[in-house]
Amino acid sequence: MRSLSKRLNLGSLILALALLSTVVALANTLLASYRVQRDQLVSSTLEANRVYANKLAETTQNFVLSSQQQLAYTAMLLGREGMQDRRAQDEATRLQLQTNSFNSILIVDHTGLVLATSPQTLHLKGDTLRSEGNRIALERRQPMVSDPYDSATGRLLVAMSHPVFDVQGRYRGYVSGTIYLRQRSILQSLLGTHYYRDGSYLYVVDRNGRLLYHVDPERVGGYAPGNRVIDAVSRGQRGSAQVNNSRGVSMLAGYAPVPATGWGVVAQRPTAATLQPLSQVMSSIIWRAIPLGVLSLLVTWWFARRISLPLWQLARNVQEGDTGRAISDVGGIRAWYFEVAQLKQAVLYSFTALQDRIGTLNRASRTDPLTGLLNRRGLQQALETWKAQGQSFAILALDIDRFKIINDQHGHAVGDQVISHIAEQMRRYSRDGDVLCRNGGEEFLMLLPTTDADDALLIAERLRQRIADQVLDPVGHVSVSVGVAHYPTFDADAEQALRMADKALYMAKEQGRNRSVTYPYR
Repeated sequence: MRSLSKRLNLGSLILALALLSTVVALANTLLASYRVQRDQLVSSTLEANRVYANKLAETTQNFVLSSQQQLAYTAMLLGREGMQDRRAQDEATRLQLQTNSFNSILIVDHTGLVLATSPQTLHLKGDTLRSEGNRIALERRQPMVSDPYDSATGRLLVAMSHPVFDVQGRYRGYVSGTIYLRQRSILQSLLGTHYYRDGSYLYVVDRNGRLLYHVDPERVGGYAPGNRVIDAVSRGQRGSAQVNNSRGVSMLAGYAPVPATGWGVVAQRPTAATLQPLSQVMSSIIWRAIPLGVLSLLVTWWFARRISLPLWQLARNVQEGDTGRAISDVGGIRAWYFEVAQLKQAVLYSFTALQDRIGTLNRASRTDPLTGLLNRRGLQQALETWKAQGQSFAILALDIDRFKIINDQHGHAVGDQVISHIAEQMRRYSRDGDVLCRNGGEEFLMLLPTTDADDALLIAERLRQRIADQVLDPVGHVSVSVGVAHYPTFDADAEQALRMADKALYMAKEQGRNRSVTYPYR
């Protein structure tokens, strides 16, 4: 019979192992499939966004080169035919009307004086420009695309400019086309249609990481610090990466630079939107596998239950919070085969030993080892119990006066003796229901239930005077300062009432030590 029991027990273990192996294999297959498909989706989305960003960067590059050619042609005509006001105005009007590349056209002489504008509603003709973009264009005297700056009309813009030289090679000024960043412009026309309801969008930054275009107009002109994609594309790099945007949303981003301007184009899609179809597919697979899986588990469980029941009962009772009840329940388990009988005896022995150790450890976890008083954990447990019961109590916060001098002059061993002495006096002059706590170092707390503030002050004075009257070898007289507060009279928050007692203690220190002070101070 004993051999049969062993075979039955071994059979249940094999059955359980087979069941576990099946479940683990199925879960591993599903998980591996999910991870492979997830990685493929993420990789393909990153690659698609990288290609897309490259395409848009190339489109922007071609636009910039084409626009610079238009400016170069106008600059050539002005250099050959002169920079007279009428001629300059005709060229400015022609250049803006024949293309939608620029929001406005300016023709400026070598001193910064505006000779012509289009549209003329800018009201800048005849003004001398003081903007940063104008200064750089006059200094460099070469084709350029400016960094974003606020123009004389108060608009945030970038300017493409081309220098004008006459037939003798003398610098005569420049012609400039501006692109507004916060109003309708060519950037919105090129990029504004690339926004999708799934949260995908793109944006453009300059060489300094400043936003030139964004689906959120409020973001234009700002920065997104700490974004490694922006850092990379601002350095002229291209590629893809998974990053969190400024709102903490995980995004799959592709990025590419625009060499002609130093700009960078970033196209990105939320990771959640990319993985949503996969989650739906995996959810469908799992739901379809559940019925057969549940049936298999039920059949396997029915066969294994009779063999595994004693072990299950042992395991259940091991988790029993009440150790005494657990011992009783384990004793009632029918151990009908050898392994369970042995395990039952071991569990009973362990429970008995554990019960003893728990009692010891529970006391140790709540008690200060030097004084035997409660520590902060024990204090917190007492506070929680009293608050739940609606118990009022007075608080005495004690601190040994000039304790550092005692330690410095006599050593820490004597300091420990002083602390133990104070704890003993607190026990001697307290009731059974009082909570005594060492709050750390030379600080102590006494919580006195059903005691008002006036009685607490009398108790504090009696204890303080008793300590001050005694002579402790080799220190001599030792004194304490006491702060008194009451819960809930002084504050409905017990923690705040403790802080009030601490404040009263420090007031006692400031008033000369060796005294008791009640909060509010009196």
